[in-house]
Amino acid sequence: MGRLTSSVPFSRGLRVTVGMLVGQIGTEHGIDELLADCSCLEREDIMQALRYAAWRAEEREVMLATA
Repeated sequence: MGRLTSSVPFSRGLRVTVGMLVGQIGTEHGIDELLADCSCLEREDIMQALRYAAWRAEEREVMLATA
């Protein structure tokens, strides 16, 4: 992902947050529709946002040492 501003991940330094892109996909807006609505976006920006969101949402099991 692009740079972080105020702890919010932005796509490729644009003023489009990962949360906005993932939220739009979640409300059934297609990738082609997002690309048509925002000319500054590229398909790869959306794909990276989805991969980043999936990575952040992964559940990990961590074994703690017993005392």
